[in-house]
Amino acid sequence: MAQEDYVLINKQDQWIELTLNRPQNLNSLSEKMMQALQRALHDIAEQDDITCVILKAKGKAFSAGHDIKEMVANVSDTYYQGLFQQCSQLMQSIVNLPVPVIAEVQGLATAAGCQLVASCDLAVAAENAQFGVSGINLGLFCSTPAVALSRAIAPKHAMEMLLTGEFISAAEAQQKGLINRITSAEQLTQASRALATTISEKLPAAVKTGKAMFYPQQEKTLAEAYKFASDYMICNIMATETQAGMANFVNRKKTQ
Repeated sequence: MAQEDYVLINKQDQWIELTLNRPQNLNSLSEKMMQALQRALHDIAEQDDITCVILKAKGKAFSAGHDIKEMVANVSDTYYQGLFQQCSQLMQSIVNLPVPVIAEVQGLATAAGCQLVASCDLAVAAENAQFGVSGINLGLFCSTPAVALSRAIAPKHAMEMLLTGEFISAAEAQQKGLINRITSAEQLTQASRALATTISEKLPAAVKTGKAMFYPQQEKTLAEAYKFASDYMICNIMATETQAGMANFVNRKKTQ
């Protein structure tokens, strides 16, 4: 399989759909899969007309995590360091992408696959989707997936998943805050596209400013966060499009 076939790219209106395309391998995050996804995200970051990204997958699994066969075949500190650095960079690229990323989860998302969902800004899942960080069952604590997971859900929920290796249903994942919406398998694509449409209808400057502000402020003290957010809000308000939108709102109020 050519490397460009690992991730299929499909532009839909103002957003792009990225589809993990190794269903026979449960869309494992092999080196080539991560390279292909990283390259796609890099290209999207350079496109000003894109308002949203939907990340989806073919087959019964969203992603089964790292390719264990590759890991077993390359036993060395150097290899593992490079592998986890590559994965960490990929997850950060999702967070740092200027536009929101929606995970469309149709099936199993485990270990680094669950990390991938947790790294996305939003997530829509089918009723039969399952989520887990099951490395502990192989004697390996999912340390790098824990970084994204513990930022997406409450620490005690994250630790329970990490220490037990047990899978949770879509309903449990929604309750814990890992995903936003649940739908039937038949309506999954429609549901994720509806969410992408809603986001795409908003002013791009506001969406991009919001994402750029949201994650960094979480790491700051309360006072620092308010200062940081205020600076971003001022930048957003001063944008020509935002000023026009606010003026239109005021003028509508005057005519009512």
